[in-house]
Amino acid sequence: MKILLVEDEPKVSAFIKRGLEEEGFEVEVAYDGRFGLQLALAHSYELIILDVILPYRSGLEVLEGLRKHDQQTPVLMLTALGTTQDKLHGFGGGADDYLVKPFDFPELVARVRALTRRHGQQVKSALITFEDLTLDTAAKTVIRDGHPIKLTAREFGLLELFMRHPGRVLSRAEIASDVWEDSFDAGSNVVDVYVNYLRNKVDKGYSQKLLHTVVGMGYVLRVQEE
Repeated sequence: MKILLVEDEPKVSAFIKRGLEEEGFEVEVAYDGRFGLQLALAHSYELIILDVILPYRSGLEVLEGLRKHDQQTPVLMLTALGTTQDKLHGFGGGADDYLVKPFDFPELVARVRALTRRHGQQVKSALITFEDLTLDTAAKTVIRDGHPIKLTAREFGLLELFMRHPGRVLSRAEIASDVWEDSFDAGSNVVDVYVNYLRNKVDKGYSQKLLHTVVGMGYVLRVQEE
């Protein structure tokens, strides 16, 4: 999980960065609003922690710049400005959460985890692309090289699983647990059957095969080996 921290106080930023890294997050720091906005628009972050009073551009101006560019990364305002009016300005500008300094670090971590988890769930509805194959989880469509592919609901779920884990060999048990859940008969060959169905629809007619069998281990979505 990569986080952008925009905070101009070196001691505060160092404290937050060290604490979040100990919790397993990757933290990049910007010490002014102008550079913070540049980083936020140029890179992908799971969360932006944003002070309000910053050099060159205020946190509210940074937030406005983000939302103006349709940047939907969650933003946690972290500031000493704690009046109701301050909070209304923050939320009105598009902030997702607001924490007032001084703060308890465990509360900051809890809010960070909540926002990144929520963002992950939202991202899950986005387009997924691998090579020339694109899957839209919202519209329930699949396109390869510009050509639509018609899939059943089960085939769609199976392909989505592969596309969320490209390059990773998925065992039959993992596939069954994710796609069939409790309705799977462990003694059947239904996983193999459906992978073959999917392969015939996704790979048939294309020189570059994407779905591969790894003997004795399972199946994997990857570019064809030479």
